[in-house]
Amino acid sequence: MTTPSTLDVQESSTQPQEPASTMNIREIITSNLRQSGILVAFVAIVGLFSLLHPNFLSPGNITNIVLQYSYILILAIGMIIVIIGGHIDLSVGSLVALTGATSAVLVVQNGMPWYVGALAAIGVGLLAGAWQGFWVAYVGIPAFIVTLAGMLIFRGLTFLVLDSISLSPFGGTYYKIANGFQNGLLGGRGVDVFTLVIFAIGVVGYAVNAWRGRRGAIRYKQEVVGLPLFVLKIVLVAAVVMWFAYQLATSRGLPNVLILLAFLVLIYGMITQRTVFGRNVYAIGGNLNAAKLSGVKVKKVNFLIFVNMGLLASIAGIVFSSRMNGAQPGAGNMFELDAIAACFIGGAAVTGGVGRVGGAIIGGLIMAVMSNGMQLMGIEQSTQQVVKGLVLLLAVAFDVWNKRRAGN
Repeated sequence: MTTPSTLDVQESSTQPQEPASTMNIREIITSNLRQSGILVAFVAIVGLFSLLHPNFLSPGNITNIVLQYSYILILAIGMIIVIIGGHIDLSVGSLVALTGATSAVLVVQNGMPWYVGALAAIGVGLLAGAWQGFWVAYVGIPAFIVTLAGMLIFRGLTFLVLDSISLSPFGGTYYKIANGFQNGLLGGRGVDVFTLVIFAIGVVGYAVNAWRGRRGAIRYKQEVVGLPLFVLKIVLVAAVVMWFAYQLATSRGLPNVLILLAFLVLIYGMITQRTVFGRNVYAIGGNLNAAKLSGVKVKKVNFLIFVNMGLLASIAGIVFSSRMNGAQPGAGNMFELDAIAACFIGGAAVTGGVGRVGGAIIGGLIMAVMSNGMQLMGIEQSTQQVVKGLVLLLAVAFDVWNKRRAGN
């Protein structure tokens, strides 16, 4: 009996392996119907409003969408982690108001530097998150009750901090956090080259990461998308991203808040998918008893979930107060519902254990596009609320139907 030589083994290990099978377009859509449905809905809504209003896809309006809804997207990043863990947070809107009020008192009223106000707001957010995390994780009170109490407590504290009045303006660097742009760093006549370069680097990074992921799946004999469809996907994503970049570049350049949002999406995408903490969050939301038996420190993870939500709520509070150039006692009203809706529209499951940061962002963009489009068309605010409520209901109904379909 002969044995393979060392050279043969090395050659066989270095040769590219073929995947177990490749998926066609129909299989791609049906295998991940939740995420596919979100993308189709987003494209359809954008297409509809672009037909109904000629200025919907104008460079100025696209920039406004980014500026006006960035804080909801930031909240959605934290809320998706809360929902994946099987919880809910009703206090984030009030916490946005409280953190913005803290910054205003220090910067506007007392004349301190902008970064003192920002750091103080983040500190308040962390303390508020730790407060709620303690009651949820270590006392065992359901998050719904704890955060409902937090919503009332933080709103009351906001009125106390502001003495029931509005404070403005911030001005200076603080104002530029959500209203400033990076424009002209690399020149360009009417088109900001720096914006195009940044987005091009992002596209290259996405393509490289997707290629490495595909090669890894092939190495482990997993089912992957066929090469022509894979290349087509990369080309389409690149085309859409660079078109978006061109719209920004011909308007006012790269918004500062978009840089912040992109950084948070990348960081939390890695945290949820590639860290022990992220896997533990999915485990707790998917099956709490199994997570406990597997040695997951459930109390610690739940505590950190709410601390993290407090952190992101404070960042959203800074962005919102910067955008408004002031702080008001009623700021952040109903923000929690927009963030929750973004997560469920983006594919999160009501029972926990399911969801992605990218899905929450797309869900938030759907809400933003609908709001902006209906405002451009002059639709009354009451009608807008009805439409948003129906969209949320349909998204959850779709999730329930999808689970039944998978069970059958």
